[in-house]
Order: sequence, then C-alpha cells, then structure tokens
Amino acid sequence: MLLAACLRAPVTSVGPLLERVGEDTGLGATALGLLGSLPVIGFGVGSALVHRPAMRFGLERVLAFALVALAGAVVLRSVPVAGALWVGTAVIGIASAAGNVLAPAVIKRDHPGRIALVTACFTAVMTTTAATASGLAVPVSDAWGGGWRLPLGALAVVVLPVALLWVVRAVRTPRPEEEHAPAGLPAAGRRSVTMWRSPSAWVVSVFMGLQSASFFTLATWLPTVETSLGVDPRAAGWHLFVLQLVGMLAGLLVATLMRGRTDLRPLGVAISLCIVVAMGGLLLAPQVAVAWVALAAVGTGSSLVLALSLFGLRTAHSRHTAQLSSMAQTIGYAIAACGPLLAGWVGGTFSWSFVLVVVGGFGVAQLVVVLGAARPGLVVGR
Repeated sequence: MLLAACLRAPVTSVGPLLERVGEDTGLGATALGLLGSLPVIGFGVGSALVHRPAMRFGLERVLAFALVALAGAVVLRSVPVAGALWVGTAVIGIASAAGNVLAPAVIKRDHPGRIALVTACFTAVMTTTAATASGLAVPVSDAWGGGWRLPLGALAVVVLPVALLWVVRAVRTPRPEEEHAPAGLPAAGRRSVTMWRSPSAWVVSVFMGLQSASFFTLATWLPTVETSLGVDPRAAGWHLFVLQLVGMLAGLLVATLMRGRTDLRPLGVAISLCIVVAMGGLLLAPQVAVAWVALAAVGTGSSLVLALSLFGLRTAHSRHTAQLSSMAQTIGYAIAACGPLLAGWVGGTFSWSFVLVVVGGFGVAQLVVVLGAARPGLVVGR
C-alpha cells in the first residue's frame, strides 16, 4: 500500500499547474500536451523492460530500485536546469511502470483468493494520494508565490521514505528461485509462454489503453478545459481531486460487485457508459461540472480496478500475471500516451471543449472492447 502511494501523485499533480509551467517555460499547448504524455510514454517503455529483471532479481529488488529512481526524478524535474523538466518527467514514468506492472503479480502471488478486493485497496491508496496531490498543487503554489517547482518537488518527501523501506525489504528477501505452477493447472499454466501471440491478451491490452487514455487525458487537461468553460481555476483543481476521490470509492464498490462473477462484461459496459455520458454532460451543461466529473470518476476509477484485476483473474499463475501485466501496460500506455497529446493539439488548434469529445470517443471504444476483455475464461499464452 505504501508503494501505491507513490505511483500516481507525481503524475497527477502536474495537471493543475500546467498553465503555470507553460507561462514560466514558454511551452505552448502542444508541447505541454507532450509533457503530459511523457509519463504515460514512460509507463509503456518501463512496462516492456521490467518483467525480465523482476523474474531474475525478484519483485522486491526491482521495486526498490525503481522507487529510488522515482524519488530522484521527482527532485530532478523541479530543478531549474535546461532539460531537467523533460528528463525528470520521463524517468518518473519509467520508474512508476515497475509498480504498475509488478503490483498485480504481487497481489496474485500473495492474495490469490482476493484479487479484486486487494487490487481495489491498492488503487484506492494510489488514487487518494494522487487526488490529494492534485488538490493541493494550486494552493501550495499560491502560498509560495505562484511557482510550480516547489509543489512538484515536495512530493519527494513522500517517495523517499517508501523507497528506503523497500530497499530494506529487498535486502532481507532471498534471491528468487524458479517458480512452479501448482499441480492440476492445464499445460499452458505450467510451461513458459508468451502473451504476445494471444488474441485475448491483445484485447485486454487495448482495454487497458483506452481506460488509461481517458484518465490521463482528464488528469492533464480537465482544469484547462473547465477554466475555458468559465470554472474558477481553484475549483477546477479541486474537481480533479473529485475525479480521483470518487474514482477511488467507485473502485472499492466495483470490487465488491466483481466478487463471485465470472462474466464481467455487463459491469464493464456500465462503467464505460459512465465516461461517455459524463463527457456529454460536461459539454452540454458545464454549470454543474462537479456532478459530471463525479460521474466520469465512477467510470475511470472502476475501469482501472477492472483492468488491473483482469491480469490476475484471467491468468493461471503469478508468472503469467506478470507477463500479461507487462504486455498490457506496454501496449496500453502506448495508446494512453496519445490521449493528452491529441487533446492538447485539439484544444490548442480548435476549442478546449472538443477535448471532451475526444475523451467521449475513448469511452465509446472502451465500451466495445470490454465485451472481449471481460468475458469469462483464461488468457492463454502461446
């Protein structure tokens, strides 16, 4: 749970301060969109790299190394040196990918009978810290003269102690031995497989990408979009807090609804519709923006728990969970990275309200894809 507290806050805290970053650095809307996409690109790159080191050196060692790198990157991003903003932001994404990918494998290994519930608790901690960071970003910035570097750099105070705890845990954990699947599993559950040739794994990966694209686009651009619609900047920052807080509560609720179900498609369709309806509501009735943000949060928060739970629920062994998680998050975050970048271009070129159409489109696509991603049965590698 301490790991979860470090994975989203360094990313979501940027959104409310994005305009101030642009004013200070001279970056335009497209460049700021790229900056918002950079952590997500890092998620994809890191997701592709983390599986093999974890199998060789162990989950604890890889996670400890990643957290130390994350703490350093948070500090580097706020240093007033040319290129530090870009390099630090990229490393934040790559380092966070280790937790994104390996957490489902740890949950599958340590809590095989409570995958959805533990995943929901993990995401609850992750989104609560992320919501707090985004909600406090503007007030802390105002208290320190309107600058953006201190609010973002201060997050190292959260990450560094957790990194040190994981270093201690890694030192005390023996090197991993070859794992063996439990007896009784089908042949595909016992042999070494690759998920990249499995059509079902690709569907799960695309679902991961679409739900991530919706969340990260909103996390990056929602304050800007709402400000363009007449919402007070401080209120817009707290609406981002609402997006994540309500999303956390929705994730806990959806975990209870998933219990005992083998066919999760009806649930997947319902939470995807929440995103579509919320974007239409924001576009047509922005005067009640907070209500539509809360509805969007139900969709994005529930979708995250469903996506992460599928890695464990649709695999037979924790090794396969790590493989599916690595593949799905590599592909998924490659898709998700396009969201903030596309939204920045659309908003800067046409109108910021069109960003809501973009996110609504992600929601419609997610509604279709979830019919394959959340169906019963195991994802079997080949």
